[in-house]
Amino acid sequence: MARDDRFYAFIIAHTPRSSSKIRRFCVEKRSVRLAACFALLLFFGSLYGFYGLTQQAAHFRTEVENQRLRAENERQRLELTSLSNRVNAVEDTSRKLAEKSGVVAEQPGMPGTGGPALPLDADSLAALQGKMSELERNMHTYENVLRERGYMPSVWPVVGKLESGFGGRRNPFGGSSYEFHSGQDIDAATGDPVVAGATGTVTFVGWQNGYGQLVVINHGGGLTTRYGHLSHIDVALGEAVQRSQFIGRVGSTGRSTGPHLHYEIRINDEPVNPLQYLLTSAMR
Repeated sequence: MARDDRFYAFIIAHTPRSSSKIRRFCVEKRSVRLAACFALLLFFGSLYGFYGLTQQAAHFRTEVENQRLRAENERQRLELTSLSNRVNAVEDTSRKLAEKSGVVAEQPGMPGTGGPALPLDADSLAALQGKMSELERNMHTYENVLRERGYMPSVWPVVGKLESGFGGRRNPFGGSSYEFHSGQDIDAATGDPVVAGATGTVTFVGWQNGYGQLVVINHGGGLTTRYGHLSHIDVALGEAVQRSQFIGRVGSTGRSTGPHLHYEIRINDEPVNPLQYLLTSAMR
């Protein structure tokens, strides 16, 4: 007799008249086994998928952290490079100011140096910052000596009101663009006298784009001052001038919206904020 591989289930439905009807449903054992196997495969597949998602999430978190560390390392590298370049520039300026002030004797040429190059790190940053602070203190000392001798800007070039300052500003001729302003504007009337901020030698007189009528004075040690938008120039190229000496008159020549003096101070041909000098200068 053939073996029956089916399950039988009987459902008896009752009616209000007590009559009954029998329905028979058959399910093969093989189908049950296949359904069970499919359910197990689905279950384990879900577990594997969940495990894969957790692994991907962990990998994503690791990658995000690696990117953050790489960005931090790059930021630190740029900061160290920038600080190192600044130290070199200030060291050079400090040396020139020291030689000019006579506080120290002129130094001989740099001795030979070398050795393996090691990467900069947080300790290097701290060391550079310490060196930078010491150099700046020394430079201020030399500046004070030169200020006393008249070579450091110590008087206002013109009597007036401070207007557009050093750094970023909105385009004064309109529009939404921004630009870098390399000096300090001092509002004054056309024809007001302009004087030299410090003792030095005139190295440029004449017209220059943006500045209009311009006078440039070299005070030594890499320090120069510029006086722009003049209506009249009263000094000649190569002339030696003294602090507070009359050099020209206020105007509105060049790229200007009205009469004022563009006063600019440069160290090693790099513009610096004149305000730090004006705030400690006399109004003559």
